[in-house]
Amino acid sequence: MNQLHTPKASRNQDAGRLSFIHPVSGAFPGLAAPGGLSRRSSRRAMNPISIFSVFPCTFTPVSALKKTVKKSVLTIAAASLLPLLLVAPAAADSHDDKPKGKSKSASKKQPNPPAAMSTIGGSLLGRAGTQVTLGKGAPVLPKGLSGRSWIVADAENGDVLAAHNAHWRLPPASTLKMLFADTLLPKLPKATTHKVSAEELEDVGPGSSLVGVKEDLSYSVHDLWLGVFLRSGNDAVHVLSAMNGGFDKTVQDMQAHAEELQALDTQVVSPDGYDAAGQVSSAYDLTLIARSGMQKKDFREYASTVSADFPGEMDGRKRETFEIQNTNRLLTGDYGIAPYKGVAGVKNGNTTHAGATFTGVAERNGKVLLVTVMNPDSGESNAVYKETAELFDWGFAASGKVTPVGELVAPRSAPVKDVGKAGPAKNEHGVGDTAGNGNGTGNGTGTGNAADQVASAGRKETSGGMGTALAIAGGALIALAAAVFVVNRRWPSPRG
Repeated sequence: MNQLHTPKASRNQDAGRLSFIHPVSGAFPGLAAPGGLSRRSSRRAMNPISIFSVFPCTFTPVSALKKTVKKSVLTIAAASLLPLLLVAPAAADSHDDKPKGKSKSASKKQPNPPAAMSTIGGSLLGRAGTQVTLGKGAPVLPKGLSGRSWIVADAENGDVLAAHNAHWRLPPASTLKMLFADTLLPKLPKATTHKVSAEELEDVGPGSSLVGVKEDLSYSVHDLWLGVFLRSGNDAVHVLSAMNGGFDKTVQDMQAHAEELQALDTQVVSPDGYDAAGQVSSAYDLTLIARSGMQKKDFREYASTVSADFPGEMDGRKRETFEIQNTNRLLTGDYGIAPYKGVAGVKNGNTTHAGATFTGVAERNGKVLLVTVMNPDSGESNAVYKETAELFDWGFAASGKVTPVGELVAPRSAPVKDVGKAGPAKNEHGVGDTAGNGNGTGNGTGTGNAADQVASAGRKETSGGMGTALAIAGGALIALAAAVFVVNRRWPSPRG
């Protein structure tokens, strides 16, 4: 259920609607939870289910006797509902090429992307509009995509298969928590416990999404990270920031890490992603950050956890717990949207100024893709997840049939084999510009010279397959969608 807000208060609610919890409990016999995620009720994505197939009907049966309602009562009820029906919005036409379910409020004029954007990762990525070069047999892009910015990338080799305003600097909402986690996870041992003070919670913004951290109670770092990843809890972020040396230091650490990753569109003001003047990121940067985070075992496990027990109040000497569920609807499903097969994270967000934002990772037939969508304006419920799922489907079908329009660059400190390619990416780094039109719209069929678009091929050939093999371990935690895959970080290896 969406959180109410006033024009004066910024809405930072990532939980969105109430969602169902799959009625499965316990862990697989004889298997220990990896990476310290040992709670029996923690669940990680594995085999897909339909959220409509596991729950009994929730409507109360009505007896024939109760159906004998007087006509006068029905007449009064109908009359009272008539004004509501008259002001109800008309159903949108979903049978054309426009975004489905587009509402009157969503059809207002949207801002245009900047004329000049960063070209890190390739010059085509600095262009406004849709960038894609389709090859033989490649499917066209989904119709009706309404995100202001989006990107589809291969998580293993870094190829950007298609993008739309990839470097548009926009408010990121709680997707910025990926950078928060990627920065702080290595610094705070998960077994460490911390007693929360009132001061650590006093600056949590009004309307924030919360996990339910209480002052004067102790929490483990592990529990706090569950609160960050599953419930997008700004209260947990503020406590972890305090443990890291404070709010300001955490902002500085995150900014330094963003620069190390070459996520140069990103400006950090608040570590929780809460709306703040000047706080921006981009679909390109969020994808870089997610790719870095997925190199970390704990990050992968938290991001793919569906539900877990969280510490509650003290009842005498016994600590109560309550269940929290991941707000990533491609993991859990929601009204009108099923869990996406093969998804394994990463992070969603939703604020007044950012709209809905989401970065996801999914695997199919050995191929791992990253998709980021920022601020879709179709007006359709769960649009950010539906458009992400459509881009995943397109990416898996198009892989190997499109010429990459860019690449996800390596961190500044990543070693390189070719001395001439060492150091940070320049504007000309990655994919070269095309002689034709790479700024396609609609199905986005750019027509440039393919040879000019693969300037980064030499860099990829130097990798020698020297990636860090990463996998989401399946089996120990009860979960919902297939999530066992390997991500190879094909950053250039040092000269051997």
